Amino acid sequence: MSTWALALGALVVLLYAAASAQFSAWNVSAAMFFVTAGFVLGTDGLGWIGLSTTGADVRLLAEVTLALVLFSDASRIDLKVLRREYAAPLRLLAIGLPLTIGIGVVAAIGLVPGLTNAEALVLAVVLAPTDAALGAAVVTDPRLPSRVRQGLNVESGLNDGLCVPLVAIAIAIAATEEGVISSAGAATLLVEEIGFGVVAGCIAGLAGAYLVRIGRAYSLIAPTWLQAISLGSAALAYGIALPLEGSGFIAAFVGGLVFGTVCPREREVTMFLEEAGGLLTGLTLLVFGAVLLGPQLANVTWEIALYAVLSLTVIRMLPVAISLIGSGAQRQSVGFLAWFGPRGLASLVFAFLLVEEADLAGIDTILATASLTILLSIFAHGISAGPLTRHYVRWWQAHPDYLRLPMEGAEVPSQRWRARSLVGGDPDSR
Repeated sequence: MSTWALALGALVVLLYAAASAQFSAWNVSAAMFFVTAGFVLGTDGLGWIGLSTTGADVRLLAEVTLALVLFSDASRIDLKVLRREYAAPLRLLAIGLPLTIGIGVVAAIGLVPGLTNAEALVLAVVLAPTDAALGAAVVTDPRLPSRVRQGLNVESGLNDGLCVPLVAIAIAIAATEEGVISSAGAATLLVEEIGFGVVAGCIAGLAGAYLVRIGRAYSLIAPTWLQAISLGSAALAYGIALPLEGSGFIAAFVGGLVFGTVCPREREVTMFLEEAGGLLTGLTLLVFGAVLLGPQLANVTWEIALYAVLSLTVIRMLPVAISLIGSGAQRQSVGFLAWFGPRGLASLVFAFLLVEEADLAGIDTILATASLTILLSIFAHGISAGPLTRHYVRWWQAHPDYLRLPMEGAEVPSQRWRARSLVGGDPDSR
């Protein structure tokens, strides 16, 4: 990354941090601010950030950011609690996620010109994961029914990790279909990516967790260094996977699950990791606005624009509604859960990784569609999070009889949500 790009990125962080409370009062999320700043300063704006989408610095930033966030999100999932209270998350992940991908594929084949069936699958998987941090008020407001709040929280924490191998599979299918790689080569690549990724994650997660447990038992860890262990564990998982040709993202996600299961689940252990992930997410959004968004918007057609709108509405909302059939959820709750599926960091990093897949004939169409969908989501969900949460809370408080209902009335154990990071903002101030 050039010296000036780094300096400008630091300046944008300082400007947002210095007025973050005011921006939050104006209902301007950090994601909205960083993407806009990147677009203004980037290649299609003032041209002050002259990075290349194929540059090693851009790819490294995107990959490290997603690896940290995957580890952090996975480490916060309490598997024991999840086993006891699985109703909403299981429905959203086991029914809603596959349906979202399936409907996304059908819509892409029928609507977006120039995509093969396999490329339509790549696009659908890239846009499947959600990012609760872009609508932080939705998963942090304690006035919301806890099952609704935790359903969105756990869905967001797990679906990005679940989509990582699906993206690899979709790309391998597309590359095989277009003759870029043989079927045997694709199968070998997938086995290595997934297998070595899982192994690396288990090794790093166990190592970090037992270092915390042993160090605390014998008072070996200085308090100032405690938080470095989770960050080091995430880096270790990613670092082990890469030389073995495994997926660093799978390694980070598995490592976080193992670390959170074995290690005492306390925020002081992972707080620095969460904040670092939030800061890097802001910089990744800045780079997205600067180097990818502008050029890809030039490729947008009306078909791509329509698909982007459908991705945030019908393609997301219909599967959620279907997944909640029989759950007892009221239509207001179904609509709330269905709307808040923001597309954020995972989709963005997948798009950056696809830049190198130049051999795919429909790569420009995929990137343009993903970029526009992410942009619309950042603004639509960022602007609507506070107002719609308050509206839903007023409805909920006006219907005390619903306390007896199986979805809205159930009190469930809390899965710790993503910290009020730089990108998540402070929902309480809205």
